[in-house]
Amino acid sequence: MKEISVQQLKKMMNDNESFQLIDIREPYEIEICHIDGQHIPMDEILDRTQEIKTDIPVVIHCRSGKRSAAVVDALQTNYGFTNVHNLSGGILAWVSEIDPSLDVY
Repeated sequence: MKEISVQQLKKMMNDNESFQLIDIREPYEIEICHIDGQHIPMDEILDRTQEIKTDIPVVIHCRSGKRSAAVVDALQTNYGFTNVHNLSGGILAWVSEIDPSLDVY
């Protein structure tokens, strides 16, 4: 499975690289903290694969990286996506290493 670190994601953002960021957490989680991106809840993403870009890198994240890892695995294995990456450590790693001003839960 392809993964990227929060430092790599921050660099992609700072460099204005073209990529899609998808947050698969539940709506109540996003209300607590978020790092932007498109919200497609985990229980909907496999029904909404047409919204996932195929021509640029796609970074999928959740709270800790476990749910997003399962989604990335399913998208690669069952749907043939080759451009999807799991955000290692999820938003918890983002808060810990990039932006400690965000609330954690």
